[in-house]
Formats: sequence, structure tokens, C-alpha cells
Amino acid sequence: MLNDFWENASPLYRKVVLSGMAFLGVGILLNIVANLGRIQWLLFASMAIIAIGLLTHLAGIGIRVRDAKRRLPR
Repeated sequence: MLNDFWENASPLYRKVVLSGMAFLGVGILLNIVANLGRIQWLLFASMAIIAIGLLTHLAGIGIRVRDAKRRLPR
């Protein structure tokens, strides 16, 4: 079922979701490094990167809703 969902998704949705996950992953890793090294500027930068990832994820949800509305019969 999940494969069908991913295969039927638009290329734009796929790119947005994958880039959002990449931003979140990098942000979390940088946050861990910043906390272990007690590097304050990196901590704030990592939080900004996490915020970008979350916003990108929300944009992906919007794209998916738009695509679903287009597929509905009229």
C-alpha cells in the first residue's frame, strides 16, 4: 500500500518530501554536535535548519492535498 502511495505521488511532492527529510536530518545531527560541543552559534543554526525542514514538510503536505484535489472526479 505504501509503495502505491509513493509511486502515485507527483515528482514535485517526492522532491519536496525528500529535501524536507534531508534538512531535518542534517539539523538534528548538527544539533547533537552543537550540544555535545557546547557551540552556541551552531545550536542556533541547527534550529534554523530544522525549521526549514519543517516548513518544507508542510509545503509537501500542501502539494499532496493539491494533487489529491486534482484527481477527484468532478
